[in-house]
Amino acid sequence: MTTGAIPRPADTPGKTDWFVHDRFGLFIHWGIYAMAARHEWVKQREQITDEDYQPYFDHFDPDLYDPDEWAATAKSAGMKYAVITSKHHDGFCLWDSQFTDYKAPNTPAGRDLLRPWVEAFREAGLKIGFYHSLIDWHHPEFTVDGIHPQANDLAFRAANAQRDMSKYVEYLHNQVRELVTLFNPLDILWLDFSYSQRDWGWSKGKGKDDWESERLIRMVREIQPDILINNRSEIEQDFRTPEQFVPRGWLHADGKPVIWEACQTLNGSWGYDRDNLDWKDPDLLVRMIVDAVSKGGNILLNVGPTGRGELDPRALDTLADIGEWMRLHGRAIYGCTQAPFSTPPDCRYTYNPASKRLYLHVFAWPLKYLYLDGLRQRVVYAQLLNDASEIRRLDAPQHHDSPDIGADTLVLELPIQPPDVEVPVIELFLEG
Repeated sequence: MTTGAIPRPADTPGKTDWFVHDRFGLFIHWGIYAMAARHEWVKQREQITDEDYQPYFDHFDPDLYDPDEWAATAKSAGMKYAVITSKHHDGFCLWDSQFTDYKAPNTPAGRDLLRPWVEAFREAGLKIGFYHSLIDWHHPEFTVDGIHPQANDLAFRAANAQRDMSKYVEYLHNQVRELVTLFNPLDILWLDFSYSQRDWGWSKGKGKDDWESERLIRMVREIQPDILINNRSEIEQDFRTPEQFVPRGWLHADGKPVIWEACQTLNGSWGYDRDNLDWKDPDLLVRMIVDAVSKGGNILLNVGPTGRGELDPRALDTLADIGEWMRLHGRAIYGCTQAPFSTPPDCRYTYNPASKRLYLHVFAWPLKYLYLDGLRQRVVYAQLLNDASEIRRLDAPQHHDSPDIGADTLVLELPIQPPDVEVPVIELFLEG
């Protein structure tokens, strides 16, 4: 049975056609926090002072950094775009910014690390974007609030009570202007994050008024009108960003469907976290990708490179497994969206409106038969996507004496053994 029309989000300021087609991207969190190897929020979590954080800057020397290898890994995994941290909350910058000395060229790395990344990923045919933190715990004018690393240091708070946030905001705007000018065109500006709803009594959280988000976004769009911008500046733009989960259905805002992208870690940490063993199984991650696309969304899957500039071998193994599944099943992801049909139990549908092909992702392989309501007269051919082997269609009313199988139910006869892939996919060719 059909479930109605596919939701159609309203047009947004940026150019989203490629984004909702490509569906799968790589997130990269990389900075001097990789030296600590204890999560990208290590400075805040452990209440580390600037002085005690300085050794990570003084010894940052990613001698094994090869952005061409990173790009090849992303492409082999089936990813179509990538977003890297130009600056995270600790304030460290990967590029040669004219507005700060707290940058990669001034570490033992001795060079701009962002420019070669851009060139490598562009050369590999991937879209690119920058994650840029609205927060900066290193800047001397960023006002101390409840998430600052030294929020609990009363003497520090008193000594820094006269900080001028407006000076930091100009720094923030100058750096964003620099990024979108030096690296033009960019495909995505991924701003992070706002927390204006928080209140610690002695301080309040920061949001769009603190960042002057409207002015910031207006400036970015004047330079790059087509760029995609997320919603974390507290100004709705092109897409929303659920973190570490996939919504139950197509994401809505104010009752209307929106473009969305779920960001997800491989092991619970965004930055390199040496001792974190919570690695997600490739099977789980493939299901997560399928689940997102079946609800009209994207997945941005994260890696945290090491202090020497390499991807964790465990991450490489996981991405290789995902890449093999994507090699065989990519056309059930790219260009696909939510299907206008009710999904059978333990399955997900994705649908390509251009090719009029419906993809049935079987999360739990049943014994011999699958029942697809409303599709008996719609499907002209069925095959396993991994090897293009035929799946036989049966005449449901004649073959099954069961009152819950209607005349419009399509019955598929499956082999006893499922194909040896994370998630088997049946490709259904619909009538024109």
